Amino acid sequence: MTQRCGFTAIIGAPNAGKSTLVNALVGSKVAIVSPKVQTTRMAVRGVAMDGDTQIVFVDTPGIFKPRRRLDRAMVNAAWAGAGDADAVVLLVDAAELGASPRGHAASDTHAIIAELKKDNRKAALALNKIDGMKRTDLLPLVQQLSSEGVFEEVFLISALKGDGVADLRAWVSTRMPDGPWLYPADLAADIPSRVLASEVTREKIYLRLHDELPYASMVETEKWEERKDGSVKIDQTIYVQREGQKAIVLGKGGATIKLIGEMARKELEELFQRRVHLFLFVKVREDWAEQRENYREMGLEFPEE
Repeated sequence: MTQRCGFTAIIGAPNAGKSTLVNALVGSKVAIVSPKVQTTRMAVRGVAMDGDTQIVFVDTPGIFKPRRRLDRAMVNAAWAGAGDADAVVLLVDAAELGASPRGHAASDTHAIIAELKKDNRKAALALNKIDGMKRTDLLPLVQQLSSEGVFEEVFLISALKGDGVADLRAWVSTRMPDGPWLYPADLAADIPSRVLASEVTREKIYLRLHDELPYASMVETEKWEERKDGSVKIDQTIYVQREGQKAIVLGKGGATIKLIGEMARKELEELFQRRVHLFLFVKVREDWAEQRENYREMGLEFPEE
């Protein structure tokens, strides 16, 4: 049996649906998903099998015009993922681009295309969220983006519903080089359990508070204790930048953090297939986004000024 294995980077503007697509391509949850833009901060690797081919999908942070140090680190991580990949898929929110051709998503998408051109890099184009779009609106979008000369293939998909995902995975599979598999065939993600646990809790914070809490929180798994009964005790700290944000996360009488903890614990038990004892704490650390060690925890390079 000739084995093949390679990396595919999923890139795109914030909120294009990259994490949802990677989860769909892999067939299980490996990346967190929320309505909040720029949810993904580090490159998460999801592993999928297609016959004798192993595909390592890299879910990269959204590419946008960076303003802060954390922004720069995330964008650098996205381009690093694309640069190291055997295949690149540019994911575009077709519904948003069609409705707002001069909006932020369109601007970010065209900037990404320009960068691909500059690097003389070919990619596949995946137009996402097409369910509900009229064909008369979709075809001009396909023609416009295809004319850029960057795309080898165009796929019309709905990452959420799974439409077109199998065709995209099959195309990616043909681009993978000969070589031994890097991971066991039954592994879905290359991400440490401690980091995955932090990401799950961060997702629940965003899902519960994305309208109230600014883009200003980090979750760190402080302790991971294996218990004799097979369960695990996890202590996590949620870092925010101001006292007012701490009050939002805690909620009245601690109700909000209790709900976040219940949501996270339930999902972690499903992921790890065992009982989880989850304890959450909230601390204010104004400068967490400027601390080098926090970037290492998130799997990001610390960008110098």
